[in-house]
Amino acid sequence: MVVARRPHRIVVLALPQVFPFELGIPARVFGSARGPDGAPLYEVVTCSPDGGPVTTAADFTIGVEHGIEALATADTLVVPPFAWQPAGPGGTDPALPVGVFAALRPGTRVVSICTAAVLLAAAGLLDGRPATTHWEEAEDCRRLFPAVDWDADVLFVDDGDVLTSAGVAAGVDLCLHLIRRDHGSAVANRAARQCVVPPWREGGQAQYIERAVPGPTDASTSATRVWAMQHLDQPLPLDELARHAGMSVRTLTRRFRQEVGMTPVDWLIQQRVEYARHLLESSDLPIDRLARSVGFGSSASLRGHFHTAVGVSPQAYRKTFQGEHPVATGPAVVSAAAATLSARP
Repeated sequence: MVVARRPHRIVVLALPQVFPFELGIPARVFGSARGPDGAPLYEVVTCSPDGGPVTTAADFTIGVEHGIEALATADTLVVPPFAWQPAGPGGTDPALPVGVFAALRPGTRVVSICTAAVLLAAAGLLDGRPATTHWEEAEDCRRLFPAVDWDADVLFVDDGDVLTSAGVAAGVDLCLHLIRRDHGSAVANRAARQCVVPPWREGGQAQYIERAVPGPTDASTSATRVWAMQHLDQPLPLDELARHAGMSVRTLTRRFRQEVGMTPVDWLIQQRVEYARHLLESSDLPIDRLARSVGFGSSASLRGHFHTAVGVSPQAYRKTFQGEHPVATGPAVVSAAAATLSARP
């Protein structure tokens, strides 16, 4: 007899003056994650400290169905941002409800979106850890919580059982990252498609990009990025990318930094690692052939870049996910993966 596994329970803590957009992110993103049989992989519930209505940072109040007791049932706790100001120089707002974390079971994964990282920091959950928050709040956070290794230049930080994200859309990125970490890129990509959002932005990408949209007289690298995604199995040196874009190498590099927050080389490595993740989950291609398919050229190069980005070897990653996902093989898998990935910005 097969016993159905219960969905992973996400509890979202709505605090007074919560930002309503970010409050809705976990339910929308995690609620879109489905298994092969169509069954939901996550259950999302929302609670408030007293189980009553919650004021928002907008001009309306939100009613929730659960009180603080829901925290004891959480597999993952998500704290969306709320309007907060430090009490003054050298102090934090004494009203920050740091005691809520006492209700969690040991081992509960804790996630903050945007400025909600201040609650985790005030409770000591981030001491000695890397973390991020909205770039505008970074200086206050460094001053008030010096024991935290703040990095305001990234979209999100995954430190295992505690994860933090930057503002607004970075909360979507972090939720998709968790789905990918829990269930693989195929499930995360389907959830992203359901939500009509980009399926993947690396956590280390810059929060603040100088010009995401080119000016009316500027050329963009977007067409070259799409073309590169369709040719990841090729070397793609900088001069070839520049020729395709009709730019000098120097201009191409500058435009890449302006539009995606990184150099062309770093962007290519990022895309190749993600392509490799997809193939490791969905195919039984030998590692050396897989390395050539994604453009790393050798299994040694693949192993080095993959371990740096993901933290495990390609073989270990494949072993983790192929127990849960059907395995296919052959050129059709590579072509399908390339088509999927080429749709990314």
